[in-house]
Amino acid sequence: MSNDLETFLSSLPQHAQDYLTGRKLDEVECVIADLPGIARGKAVPAAKYARQGSFHLPDSIFYQTITGDWGEAAGAEGFIERDMIMRPDHSTTSAAPWTGDWTLQVIHDAFDRKGEPVPFAPRNVLKRVVELYQKKGWTPVVAPEMEFFLVARNIDPAKSIQPMMGRSGRPAAARQAYSMTAVDEFGPVIDDIYDFAEAQGFEIDGITQEGGAGQLEINLRHGDPVRLADEVFYFKRLIREAALRHDCFATFMAKPIEDEPGSAMHIHHSIIDTETGQNIFSGPQGGETDLFFYFIGGLQKYLPAAIAVLAPYVNSYRRYVKDHAAPINLEWARDNRTTGIRIPLSDAKGRRVENRLAGMDCNPYLGIAASLACGYLGMVNEIRPTKQFKGDAYEGDEDIPRVMGEALDLFEAAEELHEILGPEFARVYSIVKRTEYEEFLQVISPWERKHLLLNV
Repeated sequence: MSNDLETFLSSLPQHAQDYLTGRKLDEVECVIADLPGIARGKAVPAAKYARQGSFHLPDSIFYQTITGDWGEAAGAEGFIERDMIMRPDHSTTSAAPWTGDWTLQVIHDAFDRKGEPVPFAPRNVLKRVVELYQKKGWTPVVAPEMEFFLVARNIDPAKSIQPMMGRSGRPAAARQAYSMTAVDEFGPVIDDIYDFAEAQGFEIDGITQEGGAGQLEINLRHGDPVRLADEVFYFKRLIREAALRHDCFATFMAKPIEDEPGSAMHIHHSIIDTETGQNIFSGPQGGETDLFFYFIGGLQKYLPAAIAVLAPYVNSYRRYVKDHAAPINLEWARDNRTTGIRIPLSDAKGRRVENRLAGMDCNPYLGIAASLACGYLGMVNEIRPTKQFKGDAYEGDEDIPRVMGEALDLFEAAEELHEILGPEFARVYSIVKRTEYEEFLQVISPWERKHLLLNV
């Protein structure tokens, strides 16, 4: 083994070293999330990886739509596919336990030739927002909840998605929220999810059955926003690989099955005073502080403009349906799951704000960044929220966009939000998403053919 490789292996996080005990590392996957959250990068032989300090990828990876086409976002110099410098964050080194050989994954950050962070790389966007908090003496803490469906294999896009077959030989049933029997139906898949997560050094706070047929939720422990976004990024791949081992698909679509609930990525937020270590949402006597209310006020004021990031696809807006376990407005309340902004039960130390609007289809770096950005603007601008909502918020008016085009209109006009997330990110994101939306508008759906072909 070369000295370079020995040095690299000795620097790995303990869980990665444990994974390789008695084994020879074959390959390292150098990965970065693009705008949709797809892992892009290169696979490199282990010995070569240990000798290199960085590698290159074209900046065009951030101009791609989910279909693989490109938005015209390259700027004044045109679409020349300039190389970016990709530098590893070795603290993110993690096993890829589903591979046929012994492989590690490492998340990389994107820099330009001057060494400056590429402003539209999603991980850099989140780091930018976290840095704004840090300059105020605040340490943001988040805890994401990941909802997803296990579905039958579907290789024909023209066919509707069906629930997967459980251990009993029956399709997964809906309306079995929190049922342990329902969780047991997916036992083999869940066992692999646990095994993969353990190999990757991830701590799962719990797995529950949600209300949809074959819908599960994984809760992660609270912590640093960038680290938690890394985990969600890794988890999406991990869960897909576990499902494929058992002849089913895992999908993170916001609304994969008609008449079923959608899948969210609820984000819990608390803010710590960096100097004292105290939760700034709670005062010395345990009461709720002005900053707590300002954070809620910021979510209420700025989330409509951020929805294009939290709900990034046409399908995302099919989730916001009255009485289908997704919010339709920006009301806030304590321990009330019908509101878009929920204050969970907790003691003063654990006081937090839950944003229930983000879909599981969003890029985790961008979703967490956008949510933190809204709360940040609320605190620095001292925005008071509306009065706490009482009752069923589904009976209230809708406060959020219902279609992607409307959401993009709001996002493009939100200059304050652009300054927090980065103006160059906002420019590129808007162009790519407009391109994607226009691609969708060219598609004629089965509903249109069924009802319009001979009737209009």
